[in-house]
Amino acid sequence: MNYSVHTLTQVADCNVLLALATKEKADLTFKRLSDERMTARFTETALELDAALQGVIAEIAATETIISVLPDGPSKDEAMDKKTRLEYKKFTIENRRESYGSVALLEKEMDLARVNQEITEVDAFITAIETKKQELAG
Repeated sequence: MNYSVHTLTQVADCNVLLALATKEKADLTFKRLSDERMTARFTETALELDAALQGVIAEIAATETIISVLPDGPSKDEAMDKKTRLEYKKFTIENRRESYGSVALLEKEMDLARVNQEITEVDAFITAIETKKQELAG
């Protein structure tokens, strides 16, 4: 972006703007570090949750097969209880995927990209102000 640095007439004004921009850059750099760590964590978690979900789905299918061939009695009741527990486990994994899975990962990646663009723009602002400051200084 082209900034209206031509309106600056004093080095002191440049110094104020540089101080503000430097603080903003520090804040954004901290946010970028945080987003990078969250992105890495979400990447790992998304893979773990996908693998766990596939395992539970396979276990439910196997348990359903066992239930279908067992005669009524304690063994069938235990298998049905196991299926209920597995279905609940599947439900909790699916809920966790919403918060920590692929969708959350993509949101964090977008946040990280946005922060990187903001840092680039702050750097451009700092460069423009520093250039104007040098002109004013002499």
